[in-house]
Amino acid sequence: MIQIIPAIDLIEGRCVRLSQGDYGSRKIYDGDPADLAARYADCGVGRIHLVDLDGAKAGSPRNLRTLERIALRVDVELEWGGGLSSSEALLQAFDAGATQAIIGSVAAREPDLFRTWLRTFGGSRVLLGADVRDGRIAVKGWLEDTLLGIEDMVECFLPDGLQECICTDIGRDGMLSGPSFALYPPLQERFPDVSFTVSGGISSMDDIRRLDGMGLRKVIAGKALYEHRITLKEIESWSLNASSPASM
Repeated sequence: MIQIIPAIDLIEGRCVRLSQGDYGSRKIYDGDPADLAARYADCGVGRIHLVDLDGAKAGSPRNLRTLERIALRVDVELEWGGGLSSSEALLQAFDAGATQAIIGSVAAREPDLFRTWLRTFGGSRVLLGADVRDGRIAVKGWLEDTLLGIEDMVECFLPDGLQECICTDIGRDGMLSGPSFALYPPLQERFPDVSFTVSGGISSMDDIRRLDGMGLRKVIAGKALYEHRITLKEIESWSLNASSPASM
């Protein structure tokens, strides 16, 4: 069964959601991020997706204290992205409690550095963050577009031990319009040794069930959880079924 990974996006230590990567469209949600992470962990999820939006914009981490507080509250994997543009920042994120680091801009603009990180920390800890707009990779918190395509980017890092790629369809992110069902199956089929995480547009459990039927392995749910289109009870039920012997 596909693994559901709840998302928490952070600006100034608060939970927010953007629409299509537009910082001007931010919607702030009440509640402490550490409390929210604990509720997700109590539902049986194995991983939480955390994005430092301030860090993504600034080019260096800005919400590591929040990461530290979350890491103290939950015993699940924490994948962290946003502003990891130097080896120092990467180590700071790991020291603060991140179990995985999501790397986007460095992979696109400094591929040799990303290769070094893959070889040093391994593909289970260093993940490729491929944020796609109109078929091309976007960087710097989605504020700048490149000429790179996702297939070329994944192909580039396979020899260095790439194992996971979080692929976000920016045009659908935060829109609750459903994911790009046509985007992910060809990627997973072309690169079977890479686990692709679906990100952007998830609106309901029906979307997740459809992705599961397509053979996708991981999916991020963000705004649909905040807006109660997917309930914690549904997440808990899915997580329990996913961990049962019959689903293995």
